[in-house]
Amino acid sequence: MTRHVLSVLVQNKPGVLARIAALFSRRGFNISSLAVGETEDPAVSRMTVVVDADELPVEQVTKQLNKLVEVIKVVELSQFVERRILLIKVRTDATTRTHILETVDLFRARVVDVSLESVTIEATGKVEKLEALLALLEPYGVRELVQSGMVAIGRGPRSITDRSARH
Repeated sequence: MTRHVLSVLVQNKPGVLARIAALFSRRGFNISSLAVGETEDPAVSRMTVVVDADELPVEQVTKQLNKLVEVIKVVELSQFVERRILLIKVRTDATTRTHILETVDLFRARVVDVSLESVTIEATGKVEKLEALLALLEPYGVRELVQSGMVAIGRGPRSITDRSARH
């Protein structure tokens, strides 16, 4: 099995996400990461879908995705820049706060909320970086954790969205 990163442009309409997720589900794929958001055109959303699968089944799903009316374009990304975001609330007190803040700086993360008993940290990057940060913060006590799915964009000047074609 291979990790596949699909970038899917869709019309920004209700129910599109459910139809696309159902298509993967019917084929027996487990979506390991999913991120959706508007593009530079508010009528269009971009989905980044990560699945682990063999080559041929992914090709079949791509063809089926292209048949959906709301799907504008599907591209499997091979060379791309990827990021995730992590928000983590860590227990802290006067003795641990300095160590936690040094760790945050080391990972180029930032503190977004502070209280007497906790700090909330925002970090972005590849999953390996976020896992390393989390491993260093876990001994202090993780109160809460939330993370996004992967967002990815192809490297170089080419774009999945050609704005000049729409105007």
